[in-house]
Amino acid sequence: MLQPGPPKFQRRKEDRPGEIVSAALGVFSEKGFAAARLDEIARRAGVSKGALYLYFETKEELFHAVVKSAISPNLAMVRERLEAFPGPFGGLLEVFLPTIAQVIATSAVAPIGKMVIGEGRNFPELARYWHEELVAPMIGLVSGLIAKAQARGEVRAGDPRLFAAQIMAPFLMAVLWRETFVPVGAEPFDVQALAAQHLTVLKAGLLIGEKA
Repeated sequence: MLQPGPPKFQRRKEDRPGEIVSAALGVFSEKGFAAARLDEIARRAGVSKGALYLYFETKEELFHAVVKSAISPNLAMVRERLEAFPGPFGGLLEVFLPTIAQVIATSAVAPIGKMVIGEGRNFPELARYWHEELVAPMIGLVSGLIAKAQARGEVRAGDPRLFAAQIMAPFLMAVLWRETFVPVGAEPFDVQALAAQHLTVLKAGLLIGEKA
């Protein structure tokens, strides 16, 4: 005999934090942090403002939750792929760049990242949290992989952290372009095509013995 599931009201209560975070993601993406209002987030989530405060006391807490639920899992997936890759650095780049392009195209990294860049001066806690949770770990991971490849004789001499910044820079440009200029009529970049061309340039410039 089938056992009855939890009561409807109980399932609904358990869903509420996720629904609030999803609503916050939408409002932050559309309006930015300063203009986002907790009452609008509550309305989109289908809860009262008082109920929202039961789960999140401030917009900063909501921002942290958005990063952890909507963005961090995508970058955790990238990290897992990089750390598990068994081949040489050139092959790792062939995995890494299309994956980053996919994350930009299909996740909330672009709109929330642009929000942090645009409002980080006025809300330094946003920039600090974004840096500590996402940027610094990714730069550190890529820098470490570059240093290991240099030790194996695969990558030319140079500062691994600067090389990591060079690898990531075109994707930052793509994010800012899409979120700032495309809405006012600029032609978008094909991020996967950007990744493919960037791969060719990187392999010719970074890898020892690779020819353009």
